[in-house]
Amino acid sequence: MTTTIEAPAAPALRRGAARTRTRHALGRVPATLARTVALFVPVFLVATFVTFALRSLSGLSPARIQLGEEATPEAIARVEAEWGLDRPFLVQYGDWFTGVLQGRLGTSWSNGADISTLIGLGLGVSLSIAAFALIIGVVVGFLLGTVAALRRTTWIDRAVTGFVTVISVMPAFVVGIVLVTVLAVGLNLFPSAGYVPAEQGVGPWLAHITLPAIALSLDVVADVARQLRGSLVAAYRENYVTGAVVRGLSPRRIFLRHVLRNGLGPVLATLGLKFPALVGVSVVTEWIFGLQGFGRFANDAAQVGDVPAAQGVLVVSIVLVVTFNLIVNLVLARVTPASQRGV
Repeated sequence: MTTTIEAPAAPALRRGAARTRTRHALGRVPATLARTVALFVPVFLVATFVTFALRSLSGLSPARIQLGEEATPEAIARVEAEWGLDRPFLVQYGDWFTGVLQGRLGTSWSNGADISTLIGLGLGVSLSIAAFALIIGVVVGFLLGTVAALRRTTWIDRAVTGFVTVISVMPAFVVGIVLVTVLAVGLNLFPSAGYVPAEQGVGPWLAHITLPAIALSLDVVADVARQLRGSLVAAYRENYVTGAVVRGLSPRRIFLRHVLRNGLGPVLATLGLKFPALVGVSVVTEWIFGLQGFGRFANDAAQVGDVPAAQGVLVVSIVLVVTFNLIVNLVLARVTPASQRGV
């Protein structure tokens, strides 16, 4: 009597392997989240302490802003007592840090307004522009980097490399002036200044943020294109790509399943600091386009010596950097094969 042993069906094996990879990838996400949070807590504590110490290090006082440089020592002491600055440093820091955890960043020395409200108004403008600039930069940079990698060593590759080199050295404020002169004033295609919240209409909102977003996006385009081209070219030289070619896989499948996924890691890591940087460096662009954003608020606070406002700006900047890097790390853990293997 002959016993026949049936081999498992290939589709079932592939489905099982896919489910295993998915479970492993999903398991990497909580681990990445835990590591990022564990890193964020001490960094946030140290950064906020140093930030709060700025007032003592700067020697600035609300009395100097309200009473002027000729204020008497008695008047200065009276104003500082009203602001609670006569208390011990650690007591002041404890009260301020408790407020930060509750979303309260204090009161402005210059106008007595709530800093959280002031930053919220400016941050909405800057986040809109930075997010749109990041989208433009990623999309255009991804297309240019991919085309250059797929057509490497050809005239297309050289043309893309030359174009990326040129835009990488163009300052955002120069690009902004050119865009206003040509597209806003000359052709009247976009408004030259001002901001309209998205709640008042998506069309006007996009019209007002397009030019400043384009001006800020060129640096992102250059970084993404160069980083992606380099990582894709390097991925094409790996042994697993040679093995995929030998197995007869199509060029499209090799690119999407092997080359692209392994080449995305450096690009995503580069983007980790791009979004907060866009928010921070937008001050000159905001001046050109007449926008009262986060960067301009930070500049104004520093110019008048409004220490609580400057402290609030630094705290929000820290949170932006950590949050965006957390998002990038989670995407890396989910997308790139090396992260899924635990590398």
